[in-house]
Formats: sequence, structure tokens, C-alpha cells
Amino acid sequence: MPSTQQKLSWVIVGQGAIGLLTACRLQHASYPVALWLRQPAPLSVTLQASEISTPCYFLPAARPLHQVFIAVKAYAVADCLAQLSPELSANAQLVISHNGMPDLAYLQSVAAFEQGIWFLSTSHAALRTAESVVHTGQGQSILSPLNNAARQAEPAIVAAMTEALGPIQLTTDIRPALWRKLAVNAVINPLTALHNCRNGELATIAFNQQIDRLIAEVCQLAALEHIELERQQTKAHVYQVMHATAKNYSSMQQDRYYQRPLELDAITGFIINTAAKHQLPVPENQALLDALRQTTTL
Repeated sequence: MPSTQQKLSWVIVGQGAIGLLTACRLQHASYPVALWLRQPAPLSVTLQASEISTPCYFLPAARPLHQVFIAVKAYAVADCLAQLSPELSANAQLVISHNGMPDLAYLQSVAAFEQGIWFLSTSHAALRTAESVVHTGQGQSILSPLNNAARQAEPAIVAAMTEALGPIQLTTDIRPALWRKLAVNAVINPLTALHNCRNGELATIAFNQQIDRLIAEVCQLAALEHIELERQQTKAHVYQVMHATAKNYSSMQQDRYYQRPLELDAITGFIINTAAKHQLPVPENQALLDALRQTTTL
């Protein structure tokens, strides 16, 4: 393994569970890590995982920013990138990760010519508490370079993300993976948020027909977007994730519980808006969105 001096320094944007999990695991692997915070200050947090329990200590990031992992909510990405832009080095590498469907065309347009832009989709699960970040579910991640500057920096970025959120699958076309994850998120996130329950509680027979209809709508829409999602395989995958994370609360459930804005626009809202372009009715997703909007400040 390379020494600490040979490893790229990273700046983590976002103090949520995945952002801090990434920060702690990179630091545990001897990468220099700093945090970009609204109010710059040192931060101490304990990483709790099956294999380790270790304290992590982070200082505020110094400018310019070179390698940046951005783990903010989907609705905050544009503002975040606008704020970061003047602080970035000319050849910065930006790895963006959030739930829901990203606007890949927009992300490709925001980086300067020599700045790399990436999107990472992960199935790792984590929980942020006041003093710790708990790695609640081992997963894997799919990483895609979105421009030529990212592809040129590929080995070093893949190595770091493997330490943080590996194993990593590298792909030049992340859209099929994003649609597979969308099918999972479209079921688990809004339903657990609406019913204030853990993921595993959705596996009861009471939710079976509703889940089946939600999945059918997503699969039909994916086909119109030239993405193949076989209905029974997709349903099996949704239930596999549901059982694997049975004791976990989804991010949307946590956001609704703590009265924070929800990422509905990038999940259920994306489904409804994309379906409208194809004049495809998606009544089950629409009803779910309406139910959450009636009871939540989005």
C-alpha cells in the first residue's frame, strides 16, 4: 500500500451519514481528510462498524480544494456546487453521491475543462448520531466518470473510493444502475417515511400489492427510457434490500421524522415528471407523493 504522503488528500462536503462514513473510512485507510462545513470548526466523531470502533478527528478544509466527495441531498447539489466553484483547484476531482436520480447532463456541464466530475451510487448504509457514525449495512458502490478529466484521474479516484465505499464497480454508463436503485428507493423511502417504520416492516403482506404496483410503474417507465428492468427480478431485488436493511430506518424516514426537507423530487417526483413526458399514468407513485405532501413540509 502507498504511504500516507502518496495518498491524495480529500475534502468531504456534507455531515450526513454517508459523508462522515466516507470521511472516517478514508482516514482509517491513512488518507488525509478534511471537512467543508458551513461554520468551519474541528469535528470529532466515532466510527462504529463490525470490524472497528475508532475515533476520527477532522479539521476544516484549506483552499484550494483538490479531491472533493460531495454527499449532500439531491435538492442541495446545485447550490453546493455553485458555492464550491471558486474554491476548487484547476484540476479538482469531484465525486457526487446522493439518493434518487441525478441530472447527469447538468453535472457534466458544471465542471471546468480540466476538472473531473464523477457520480457514485452506493448501497452502504449508515446512521449518524450526535457523537458517532454507525456503519449499519455493508454494501457496494457503482462509480462513473462523467467527463474526460475524470477518466484521466481514474486509478487514484477508484483506489480512494474503494477504501471508503468499496467494493467499487466502475462503469461508463451508470444509468442502468441508477434505475435499479431508483426502483428500490421509490418503494422503501417514501413508504417508510409515510408510515414512520423501519425498512423491514414493509415486507409484511399488508404492503405487497402497493409495492407490486409501484414497481410495475417504475419498470414500465424505465422501458420508455430505454432501460431494461424486468419486473419480477426488480421486485426480488427490492425485497432483498428490504430484508438486508430490515432494522434500518431509511434516509427519507429520518428526514421526515426530524422535519427536514425530503428528497422526493429526485425519487418519486422524478418518476412522475418523467412519466408525464411519455404521457404514462403512474397513479400509485402520484398517490404516494400526494400523501407525503399533505403531511410534510418538503
